[in-house]
Amino acid sequence: MFSAYSPRAANAYQRINVETSMHTIDQHQLVSLLYEGVLNSIATARGSMARGDVLGKVNAISKAIRILEEGLSTSLDKVDGGELAENLGALYDYCIHRLTLANARNDDSMMQEVMRLIEPVATGWNEIKKLGASAAEASSSGQPVLVEA
Repeated sequence: MFSAYSPRAANAYQRINVETSMHTIDQHQLVSLLYEGVLNSIATARGSMARGDVLGKVNAISKAIRILEEGLSTSLDKVDGGELAENLGALYDYCIHRLTLANARNDDSMMQEVMRLIEPVATGWNEIKKLGASAAEASSSGQPVLVEA
């Protein structure tokens, strides 16, 4: 007979849940999740390395690299993005290079470096959404919007 719970059913449910979520979140939130994924994967890799879990470290670094390559780099608008897209592309390429070396050399300082480079970009990205929401609220209430330069 069938069990009430099976790993196969759980995986199918999770996949459908992720696919449904992808259609309901906006593009800004998707990029935020990608940044979060990179940072979490690097943190996982660092923890795995500290515990001597080589497979865990390799898998976590590979995940971070895939997010950088397949998620963040491919989402850049290379036609209309101008200098900002170029700079972000160069940053992602550098981070991929450093993570690859960190993996090969078991170098925690390189992983920390990548985290220090990605964290302010992720924070800035999240602040853009907050500023946009504040501006929308203020304009709907008729109040002037002040934006710091």
